[in-house]
Amino acid sequence: MNLTETRISGETIFEGKVFTVQRDRVRLPDGREAEREVIRHPGGVGVLALDAENRIIMVKQYRYAIRKVLLEIPAGRREPDEDPLQTGLRELREETGYRAARIEPLGEMISTGGYDSEQITLFLARGLTPGETDFDDGEFVETVLIPFDEAVQKVMSGEIIDGKTAFAILKAHVMLASKK
Repeated sequence: MNLTETRISGETIFEGKVFTVQRDRVRLPDGREAEREVIRHPGGVGVLALDAENRIIMVKQYRYAIRKVLLEIPAGRREPDEDPLQTGLRELREETGYRAARIEPLGEMISTGGYDSEQITLFLARGLTPGETDFDDGEFVETVLIPFDEAVQKVMSGEIIDGKTAFAILKAHVMLASKK
């Protein structure tokens, strides 16, 4: 069965620094037309960084949109034409000060595919060396180290609710367990 919707026309209704909002007219698989509002985002990258003591380097950051401090893996928006690996290494260094000697892909995730085009590429980083942070202007984060098994439990108990972070932790948990 063909489930594809085809764009007929559209307009940009908002253009900001982080994303653009479009209103599109689409043709549905059965031939009817419908309207879709879509947030266009350049994509992001998150890094689950494990130190030599099997702790995850995480950040606490206030997220204005939901009015909460979240416990997250270091992450950020991709710059135009920037390689996701470079984005991840940059964000890890900027937000935590750490540099990674080894980094491997954890895959990709779609945060909210119903109305947002953001795709997040995830990496697992090891062989960490601490250094100086380099926060973006207006960025306030606190670096915390959480034992890996404790982080898994925090996901399962609902204490870690950030989607990319939960996804990365659980995926890494399964991936690392299968390598034992």
